[in-house]
Amino acid sequence: MAGPTKYFVVTKKAVPEVLLKVVEAKRLLESGKAATIQEAVDRIGISRSSFYKYKDDIFPFHDNSQGKTITLSMQIDDEPGLLSDVLQVIAHSGANILTIHQSIPINGVAAVSLSVQVLQTTGDISDMLDELENRNGVHGVKILAKE
Repeated sequence: MAGPTKYFVVTKKAVPEVLLKVVEAKRLLESGKAATIQEAVDRIGISRSSFYKYKDDIFPFHDNSQGKTITLSMQIDDEPGLLSDVLQVIAHSGANILTIHQSIPINGVAAVSLSVQVLQTTGDISDMLDELENRNGVHGVKILAKE
């Protein structure tokens, strides 16, 4: 008997190119830009066998996150309004903020953890994380848990 399915969250740079191409082929099919699997894999440059081997095992993070609660951790500089900016990024993505915990700043930096509910109307979580990571004063954005 096989054990339970295990999931891992990895950054794009850690994923083999063939898996990224499978995701892109799936996007072409879902968007109607490719009518058949053969057309999609030809455009992307992978074999049909690679597509079929991995198609059910790789998907964008957002596709598997709807209805889930994600706990994020980050450090933010102790600057007026920065926590508000972080919360605005999450709100604009359409996610629901469930909990906020911020430590007392030490040496001008505070640890923040947020529990965020991903809704059907939430945009791409990867885009939200990228926007947080690129915001001045925000450091080390990480996903601690996904429930």
